[in-house]
Amino acid sequence: MANTVSAKKMTRKIAKRTAINRSRRSRMRTFVRKVEEAIATGDQGQALAALRVAEPEIMRAAQHGIVHKNNASRKVSRLAARVKAIAA
Repeated sequence: MANTVSAKKMTRKIAKRTAINRSRRSRMRTFVRKVEEAIATGDQGQALAALRVAEPEIMRAAQHGIVHKNNASRKVSRLAARVKAIAA
């Protein structure tokens, strides 16, 4: 348990930051899920539109340190490849 004033303040800060990070991670996952659902329907137009909305959201999460930059790029790349494969 935190004993000092500074330690108590740090626990408050950590709790606040954790809530923000959880919200951002959840938001990113929601957008990714929307793209995956659009891919599952087989509608390339809808999937492409969902990907265009999801890509900046994923990269924004990387900028805020929610996921690593390379991880975000890999997610976007793999989603884009799956969207592109619908036409084939």
